[in-house]
Amino acid sequence: MRCVSWNVNGIRAVLRKGIEPWTAVDGADVVALQETKASPEQLTDEVLRPAGWKSVWASAVKKGYSGTALYYRGKPDEIIEGMGVEAYDAEGRFVALRFAELVVVSAYFPNSQDKGKRLDYKLGFCKALEDWLAKMQRKKREVLLLGDYNIAHEPIDLARPKPNEGSPGYLPEERAWFSRYLELGFRDVFREKNPNLKAAYTWWSFRSGARARNVGWRLDYATTTQKLGDQVLDVVHHPEIMGSDHCPLHADF
Repeated sequence: MRCVSWNVNGIRAVLRKGIEPWTAVDGADVVALQETKASPEQLTDEVLRPAGWKSVWASAVKKGYSGTALYYRGKPDEIIEGMGVEAYDAEGRFVALRFAELVVVSAYFPNSQDKGKRLDYKLGFCKALEDWLAKMQRKKREVLLLGDYNIAHEPIDLARPKPNEGSPGYLPEERAWFSRYLELGFRDVFREKNPNLKAAYTWWSFRSGARARNVGWRLDYATTTQKLGDQVLDVVHHPEIMGSDHCPLHADF
């Protein structure tokens, strides 16, 4: 099974560039998108149900903002639209599919913004997510949490850690939450497979030729519950795939 995650920074913008996100990485069975900036009524049937695919969407109340989606080939046992917390569901930040005991999530974590303007909101999202994951664990579900976490966890996860210690996405509170998340038993399977791999980024600023110079951040992750992590064969970034300021990643099971 191959699961892909990509912050497309606007699905309509990516489509205008001639890129179909559900086919960007070969061999995908599930494709999780973030920052779709669209709701289903703004999209054609060809986009919502391309040949061989179905999709489910969580859209923000505010038009052209945030949003998540999942494209899938199989038949899910359950579609989960939102965590049931209005403050976050109103921004379309979470959607999930359950296939038997496996739950695949597309999550778009909030940006804490300059001077931590939305840090409390972000940490609240993280707590709501913890609560939701705990509920899944009580039900004996295995979870694959794909998405843009908007957090670079360790110094190895960004090109310039020292100058960015006060920057959104690398604030002490955000990094501490990520550490706590791993302590709860969840696994950053890319870093497990590549413990010392430097310059492995998934986001680059549009400014100053950052992508060409690979001055980036690792903000996009595939994390798993303990048992599911043992089934991971590989996790791969795709910086060669353009169309967004983020690149896709895939996880094979």
